[in-house]
Amino acid sequence: MAEAASSEIDVRGTHVRVLRAGAGTPLVMLRGTDASDSWQPWMSTLAARHDVIVPEHPGFGGKPVPNWLDKVSDLANFHLDLIEALDLREVHLVGTSLGGWIAADMAHRTSERLASLTLVGAAGLRVAGVEGLDIFLAGEEKALRARFHDAGKAEVTVRRMLSPETEDVRLSNAITIARVSWNPRLHDPQLTKWLHRIKTPTLVVWGAEDLIFPPAHADAFTAAIPHAEKLIVPHCGHWVAHEQPDALTTAILAHTARHGSRT
Repeated sequence: MAEAASSEIDVRGTHVRVLRAGAGTPLVMLRGTDASDSWQPWMSTLAARHDVIVPEHPGFGGKPVPNWLDKVSDLANFHLDLIEALDLREVHLVGTSLGGWIAADMAHRTSERLASLTLVGAAGLRVAGVEGLDIFLAGEEKALRARFHDAGKAEVTVRRMLSPETEDVRLSNAITIARVSWNPRLHDPQLTKWLHRIKTPTLVVWGAEDLIFPPAHADAFTAAIPHAEKLIVPHCGHWVAHEQPDALTTAILAHTARHGSRT
């Protein structure tokens, strides 16, 4: 298993923690509400083929919310700046949930440094007639359990993540998430009309049993992004990386191999 190194970098005056492991072409992983969680084994699988870089979002991990941060597009511009600060090129960009929304926003702005894009259960779109669970109203434990199809895996994750030791960080993250996605709820009405600008080869991965963003959201992303491919993972909820990590890493590595990855 790859050992991840943790460091803190300064991007235009904002300090964020970055986890990094592996070697090869860069793969930047933008996570969702679990963005302050630890390095996971599935990331090590990716690090066997890539230089995997997992930045924490500004305002996460117990850090104060920067005064410039108001919406997801601010996070998108920040992570574009981070990629430039690290001088990364031919980047395989992967985003899960909130991170998928950020990644899609980044990709329609510029594809200059991107080799591929993978969106996993991405937030950001509103699909008419399709209602998912409102994570803001559900309460922390219910919202966490709803991210899984497998109740046993949900129970393990609840015990691990909802510990007293992580309470301050979870609250900090929740404040930041609410700040950028409370109203309108977990989507940007402007995003759909700009997804056609994404020229980066895109893979959309979704859990078949996603209760947060039902699979109709996968259809919407796939229809809006030119030549996007779609993979629906059976027996899987919203957190594909936690529930079906082998299926996800296999899909990501196949996608990056088709679009410029060097082994």
